[in-house]
Amino acid sequence: MTDTAPQTAPGRTTLQLLRSLDSGPRGLTEAEAERRLARHGENVLPGTRPLSWPRLAARSLRDPFTGVLLCLGLVSATVAAWGTACVILVLVAVSCGLRSAGERRADSAMAGLRDLVSTTATVLRRPGDDESSVPAEHEVPVSQLVPGDVIRLGPGDLVPADVRLLRAQGLAVQQAAFTGESVPVDKRPVDLPEDGESAHLCFQGGSVASGSASAVVLATGVGTRFAASHRTVGAPRGASAFERSVHGISWTLIRFMLLTPPLVLMAGAALRGRGLETLPFAVAVAVGLTPEMLPVIVTTALARGSALLARTHGVIVKRLPALHDIGAVDILCVDKTGTLTQDRPAVDLARTDPGALHWAAVSAWWTLQLADLPAPDALDEAVITQALAADPAVTDAYDGITALPFDPVRRLATAVVRRHGGLGTVTLAVKGSVENVLDRCALDDTERVSLLARAAALSGDGLRLLAVATAERPARQRPYRTADERGLTFTGFVAFTDALVPTASQALRDLAERGVTVKVLTGDHPGTAARALRDLGLAPGDVQSADVDALTDEELARLARRTTVFARCTPAHKARIVTALRAGGETTVGFLGDGVNDLPALRAADVGICPRDAVPVARDAADIVLAQPADRPGKDLTAIGHAITAGRHSSGNIATYLRVTLSSNLGNVIAMLSAGLLLPFLPMLPAQVLAQNLCFDGAQLSFAFDRPAPDALRRPTTLRPRDFLRFITGFGVLNAAADLATFGVLALALHSTAGAADEAAFHSGWFTENLLTQALVMLLLRTGRTPRTPGPVRWAVASLTAAGILLPLTPVARPLGMTPLPPVYYALLAAVLALYAVALTAVKRRYLREG
Repeated sequence: MTDTAPQTAPGRTTLQLLRSLDSGPRGLTEAEAERRLARHGENVLPGTRPLSWPRLAARSLRDPFTGVLLCLGLVSATVAAWGTACVILVLVAVSCGLRSAGERRADSAMAGLRDLVSTTATVLRRPGDDESSVPAEHEVPVSQLVPGDVIRLGPGDLVPADVRLLRAQGLAVQQAAFTGESVPVDKRPVDLPEDGESAHLCFQGGSVASGSASAVVLATGVGTRFAASHRTVGAPRGASAFERSVHGISWTLIRFMLLTPPLVLMAGAALRGRGLETLPFAVAVAVGLTPEMLPVIVTTALARGSALLARTHGVIVKRLPALHDIGAVDILCVDKTGTLTQDRPAVDLARTDPGALHWAAVSAWWTLQLADLPAPDALDEAVITQALAADPAVTDAYDGITALPFDPVRRLATAVVRRHGGLGTVTLAVKGSVENVLDRCALDDTERVSLLARAAALSGDGLRLLAVATAERPARQRPYRTADERGLTFTGFVAFTDALVPTASQALRDLAERGVTVKVLTGDHPGTAARALRDLGLAPGDVQSADVDALTDEELARLARRTTVFARCTPAHKARIVTALRAGGETTVGFLGDGVNDLPALRAADVGICPRDAVPVARDAADIVLAQPADRPGKDLTAIGHAITAGRHSSGNIATYLRVTLSSNLGNVIAMLSAGLLLPFLPMLPAQVLAQNLCFDGAQLSFAFDRPAPDALRRPTTLRPRDFLRFITGFGVLNAAADLATFGVLALALHSTAGAADEAAFHSGWFTENLLTQALVMLLLRTGRTPRTPGPVRWAVASLTAAGILLPLTPVARPLGMTPLPPVYYALLAAVLALYAVALTAVKRRYLREG
């Protein structure tokens, strides 16, 4: 006996398959089932254990900025700058702790969302191995199923394993999670399947929409197709948009950092004859160029945004950088079935004939009652619900006589009813597929062709149809049979659309307002997909259903950029389209899906998103889960807009910090290098550089709590190294000009009062000017166009200004090598700062216009 069986088993009859599994229609014995359970293991998906605290902390250390800080800490310790080394290590520890705590909270929230695919299954087992033992049905936990078990399936059951049908009656299985098809798929036993045929197979994760069946289990646990999709969750994943941008900016900073100390040393040795005594100053300048607080600010901003989303909108951010990524999204690809639509049909009253809806409801209601069906199928349920809403007495006007339920061969269902008081006459209410109903109607060729053309037009518009017909017959005692379904009078069509998620239309409008382009990737029919988008208010444009495999990567990228809807997509097609949109690195792509067929695309996107009712493997693969609070049940797609806003909020704060600190630091470095070439002494002592950085970094922590201006949230916020380099170079040179202007002010002020250069006074004056210009930069280079300054930044700027003015006047000034300044210096400095503010505002406006 083989341990596993091929899932498709082409060319193998049912009997041959049962023999290969050492099983039969009577099922396994209890003893054999126990042996197989020990051999194959439980029928459960691979577990996803949350990472431990040490592993989370170690993963945080791989952040490039954290690596830069650690290198600077080691350099500082090498030159005996113990204070700087200690501060840097504290910043690294705080950053790693905050990031680990945020991801740990996300893991805990996800653990609360995970559930089993099913809880129990009906299995046929025998107590003993002798021929006289009678098999009996048992309810066993799904985890106890083994290959070779024979199970029963009924309406509403979830398929607990990969199975092959032995017998089936009217079986239809909902497998949208795999294929994206919103319509249940008819299933039937096939004794000798051909290559590619799957009508006889049902896979774990599907659900029975109607009918019943018995089936033999082919694969369980890690051997199922569901588990194979689950394994892709652990596959290596490319760098996200946030990680790419952080790496780019980090390496730019590292190059500057590595270049600065040698320049300082060479300039000091060549022009002033200084040697290694300038090494501490060179290291201090390199530290000054680096945004030491960035890991703390990034982690704090993202953690605060994630916590706020979870608390107010029920959105779980599993990976903190994903919050930045969703804020940077400018293209969102979405699956249709189960995401924009509800996996159930709704009657389209505008395209439905009223009489047809009436008789379809009568047929559906009495077939359900008289055929002893456990539940109506999706179409019958939609018909009954809509008809009862229009006329609550629609079914009470008739008495049911008998019913001929639907079967996949004739594709019809008929209810025989009698109107109250209508003795001697009965009505056959027939509904089913268009072709099968019209074939049984008394129509001439012209009428038949006309009705088929109308049906084709409605189907081409994305509607699904039921044809309805009736016939009056004399009442009789003998049974009614399918042969009576002849000579019918055509009543009309009942048209169905996919029931939309109530919040989907609003969510699409919100995304459009935020500058996000939506593209739909679905496995459904092109007409159905286009219809759903039109109902949502989104123009579908040209719907593509061509073979994606026939296109090169470049051709697919061009096609994907101009196409709104891709239909008939396989899981691999979805992933390839997402990858094509990401090509070039200029676009950040998100993907919203909920099924197993969406897993490759969830992994291929910069950020994967799924609703809370997605299949468990999709929730495991996603970066963001839209899990609404219990007080707001249902699928709320508007949470995507809230998540994008929160991401842009956090990203805006991070970008503001980077722009402010990098431009200011670059300007200071340029000014200090220039002054170092002109002065006979160091422009600032190492202790003064580090004290200045400490004050500035402490003030900039307020950016993690900032509220960006509304206009900054209307478009994606990205951290592109080239844009940042252009920004910090322009504003850094402007800042250096202000610093050098202060150099002239100091020369004038100190010459007019003391008559000679005063090294301590120069250090004090430049220290004050640096902190005041940095405070000015914090006010004027905030994200957005509006000048409104929120509380945290206002208080930080005030504190930084006070430190710059008062620190040279305090007892701390002498250990730092500073001294009080003459009053005239402050008057001249005020003029320099006013001119700097005007220039800064003008350059910012020009930058915003060009950007």
